Amino acid sequence: MTFPFVYQSAPSRVIFGAGCMTQLADELEILGCKRVLILSTPFQKGDADRLASDIGPLAAGVFAGATMHTPLAVTDQALAAFDAAGADGIVSIGGGSTIGLGKAMSWRNKAPHLVVATTYAGSEVTDILGQTENGVKTTIRNPAIRPETVLYDANLTLGLPIPMSVSSGLNAIAHAIEGLYAQDRNPVTSLMAVEAIRALKDALPRIINAPRDIDARSDALYGSWLCGVVLGSVGMSLHHKLCHTLGGMLNLPHAETHAILLPHTAAFNAVAAHDALAPATALFGGDLGGGLHDFATALGAPLALRDLGVTAADLEKAADQAVKNPYWNPRDITRASIMDLLTPALNGTRPRAF
Repeated sequence: MTFPFVYQSAPSRVIFGAGCMTQLADELEILGCKRVLILSTPFQKGDADRLASDIGPLAAGVFAGATMHTPLAVTDQALAAFDAAGADGIVSIGGGSTIGLGKAMSWRNKAPHLVVATTYAGSEVTDILGQTENGVKTTIRNPAIRPETVLYDANLTLGLPIPMSVSSGLNAIAHAIEGLYAQDRNPVTSLMAVEAIRALKDALPRIINAPRDIDARSDALYGSWLCGVVLGSVGMSLHHKLCHTLGGMLNLPHAETHAILLPHTAAFNAVAAHDALAPATALFGGDLGGGLHDFATALGAPLALRDLGVTAADLEKAADQAVKNPYWNPRDITRASIMDLLTPALNGTRPRAF
């Protein structure tokens, strides 16, 4: 039986394929950009500088100060650099931190935003902006936040370190898992979510075995794109609430936090959302939480919040914050149940049965 639903397609223009970076200048022309500010993290400044050299006079400059959780102070600095350079557009090259900065800038100054995705973040095709101030992460959702154009060139991911590839891929899978039981899910996004999980589940072990396998890298980018479309099309639930709470409060690495919490939040919601999660559960051997934990273990992914510096006292504070203005979730949330979920995640043990 098909349930009633509403489906709104995401309007981003997506250019996908190894070598598609050669189309960047043409895509900027389509957007009407004459001088773009190129954004990156300090780690990817070399990539940003090379991109600036490649596009020549189209580059107004490079701002390499993007950082996790999009602090408002950094956005202010980047906006000042944008104005000083006389830029009329934004190019973000990198993952979630850089894309978040580009979104924050575009949201405030209305400049066109093109993303060159080099990780499996998925945020490049969403209308969601998470910003941090004074240790609190808040979320804005508006269609104007979604970047206009995204380029997926697997050649740019060949050097992505294995740990980052794994955590980023699990982060993407978390978007698809939550999309399957979202309150506003629909048949189209559910099909995308299952296909995305399948693609990443297949690609990530291949990447570990052969990091420069262009087909595996392309499959992972394909899966992450689908995960991002799901994330940008339906509402998220407890998993994202906990990741935002912990990440904003403790400045934790974004992808690693998602990777660690995913098996535990999936186990927590598995019974309440049994039918919606059935296709994903089948992909992980009939035990979604346990199967995701085993998959992450086999990939060498981070498993314990404790390894990120989180303490038991931090969990108490996070549980207090998480029950304030909670996201909709298929299963009722209490402070006690959140602590039951977070405790094995702190220690990296297999998810408990709920």
